[in-house]
Amino acid sequence: MTPPAKVAHQFVTANGIRFHVVHAGTVGPAVMLLHGFPQHAHAWRHVMAQLASDHRVYAVDLRGAGTSDAPRRGYDTATRVADVLALLDELQLPTVHLAGHQWGGWLAFHVALKAPARITSLTAINTPHPWVPLSRMLPQMWRAWYTALLEYPVLGSYVLQHWPGLTRWLLRRGRPQLPPSELAIYVEPTREPARARAGQQLHWRFVCQDIPARILGRWRGAALSMPTLVLCSTHDFALSKRCAVPAPQQVPDMQVLLLHGGHWLPEEAPSTVATTIRNSTGSHQSHDEPTRYD
Repeated sequence: MTPPAKVAHQFVTANGIRFHVVHAGTVGPAVMLLHGFPQHAHAWRHVMAQLASDHRVYAVDLRGAGTSDAPRRGYDTATRVADVLALLDELQLPTVHLAGHQWGGWLAFHVALKAPARITSLTAINTPHPWVPLSRMLPQMWRAWYTALLEYPVLGSYVLQHWPGLTRWLLRRGRPQLPPSELAIYVEPTREPARARAGQQLHWRFVCQDIPARILGRWRGAALSMPTLVLCSTHDFALSKRCAVPAPQQVPDMQVLLLHGGHWLPEEAPSTVATTIRNSTGSHQSHDEPTRYD
């Protein structure tokens, strides 16, 4: 394993709330990393260690996660996109290579759709892109059964606060040897009342807004021109490899790669994830290449 990178922690106020940002590296292209749920910036530590020698890498605790502010509102995708763009302004990053895992991957697509000139390349990990055909997505919706315990008002925040076993179970899926100390880094923040409500609202806004928009084809006519890489896994409990398909009409420069692993690729296969990000930035070094999905 690559030794930990020397990182700096800072708090940045953007879009009206305070964000915790972790920064590593002083030279090279700028890379911003967006985490999924129930994680925060810590999930990117190994990837940051791989990239910091020749990149300026930023990992942020998104709204409601980690030690960033957790207001009562603002967990819809549009507001979270505005958060990321405001952070880029405050960090004086006119353009970045953007990478996101799970919820962060979905967010990364929408940041790129909103402000394509600011995103040099896009890497989405363990998440479907907005153009996966419904015929492939809908039969796989059963995989997200556990979100029914998280998304409903009152119930979702109660579960996150008082049933931490569910959060531990999610984080352990596909990697049962995860030590309790590592689990606690993610589980304990989600038990705080404000952050539990944030987790519930994140899921609820997706159910109320993004899912209907997806079914109605809101993004059917949208397109991205930047190089885009989608990383999927052979044993992802939440996303079937049947959804690992390109979108040639909407994103002509998209590659879809299938990796051996589970749902938590930035921690399970950080060298491979870092390699794909490095290749997308043009900073090529000698690393093993991931398996291509055909």
